[in-house]
Amino acid sequence: MSPSIRRFVAYYRVSTARQGRSGLGLEAQKAAVLAFINDNTELVAEFTEIESGKHADREELKKAIAACKKHKAKLVIAKLDRLSRNLAFIATLMESGVEFVAVDLPEANKLTVHILAAMAEHEREQISKRTRDALAAAKRRGKRLGNPDIAEVAKRGRAALKANARRFAANVRPIIDEIVRSGITSHNAIAAKLNERNVRTARGGAWTHVQVGAILRPFDGASTPAAA
Repeated sequence: MSPSIRRFVAYYRVSTARQGRSGLGLEAQKAAVLAFINDNTELVAEFTEIESGKHADREELKKAIAACKKHKAKLVIAKLDRLSRNLAFIATLMESGVEFVAVDLPEANKLTVHILAAMAEHEREQISKRTRDALAAAKRRGKRLGNPDIAEVAKRGRAALKANARRFAANVRPIIDEIVRSGITSHNAIAAKLNERNVRTARGGAWTHVQVGAILRPFDGASTPAAA
């Protein structure tokens, strides 16, 4: 292979909690990365992280970094500002030592990441302090803290799980639709393709025909794709 060819590994991240507000879904991220790639560039691997926001681990990011080291490639992401306050992402990237480029901010470098990490840590500390101060002020006013209505809490929890399930299904459905359009229709074969693309279920596991069926059938509340 010609030494003039630059190698990249793409990392896409879709958050089920924030994708709707960000307006940057998986297809838009891929389009941005492909538009960035030119004739002298090879995209050697792609990794997709689909997470609910409650998981601290970034398994697909770790795999992407490993692929960068293996192929002597640079990590490419579509939009840095979506990840700039994500401490887990920043810490993993900083510790890896791999080079990266953000399509929306190609001039960003390791110094930029250090600054973002410091800002993210400061913001998290400020949020924590404001929360403690608000709780202390409420306690001084004699307000009863906590929620004694366990049944109501459980009800809200179930509603949140169903909402997360719907968001996860909405995120992964375009990927499945793309596979189906290629002529693959059996649930087992679709599951195999998802696993080949490094797409994980909501729980971070491998796909089977059961999880694929849960995504493809209309959500009726009886089964939750997020349990996949």
